Amino acid sequence: MKKSDLSQFLRKFKLIHLADKTRFYIEKRKNKAENEAFKKEHPSFKFPPDYLMYESFQMSYRKYYESGKKNAEWLTTLFCKHIELKNKKILDWGCGPGRIIRHLPEVISNNCSFYGTDYNQKSIKWCSENLSRISFNHNTIDAKLPYSDNEFDVIYGLSIITHLSEDKHYEWFQELYRILKPNGILLLTAQGDNFISKLTTEEQESYNNGELIVRGNVTEGHRVYSAFHPTPFMQKLFKNANIVDHIIQKPIDNWIPQDIWIVKKD
Repeated sequence: MKKSDLSQFLRKFKLIHLADKTRFYIEKRKNKAENEAFKKEHPSFKFPPDYLMYESFQMSYRKYYESGKKNAEWLTTLFCKHIELKNKKILDWGCGPGRIIRHLPEVISNNCSFYGTDYNQKSIKWCSENLSRISFNHNTIDAKLPYSDNEFDVIYGLSIITHLSEDKHYEWFQELYRILKPNGILLLTAQGDNFISKLTTEEQESYNNGELIVRGNVTEGHRVYSAFHPTPFMQKLFKNANIVDHIIQKPIDNWIPQDIWIVKKD
């Protein structure tokens, strides 16, 4: 049975959450020795609770630490192509347990201010209690944030729309666009053409027709709720914005990269 067919079977019989929780315990056990050793090597670094880390990323302390800093540097490079990072307000939409945003005050500095928001209340509670120099907010799955119009210069969301229904794509884009300043940039990642092989035959046909593919039957926003994004759909989503970049990276070994979309508010 193909993985895509297995996923559909588990969703149909409402077993996908159980399967994912089982995978968490397997991954936790598999990484236990390495995680404990890495934690001893970095005694001052604050790691989030295991399930919060797994739910938003992977079950590897080393990868949480190293990829978080590397991605913060990578994002900074992308931002700088389109905006000067000086005296800017930057928002991590869907920050989870702070894997990336925790590094940005050090990577960027330059009198910028940093914010994180997420629908997972436990993640926000942990971030607020453990990460300094960042302001955190708990939001719901509904597209409503407690920020003023035109408040942020930079907003980014890594693998966030990948867990939303079609309606929520449009609702959240409008909300993020509302709080983005004129000439500000919004960066989102999406599961584009690199992920076609993960789709069923029926899903591939709809995807090739430019339709958003959504695998639901689970809690929206959770890691197992999955959406796949053909280019025509994304262009339609951003029709009222100025698309300044669409980056498609090639897969390397087992790494399948998401598409990167950057839009600017005119």
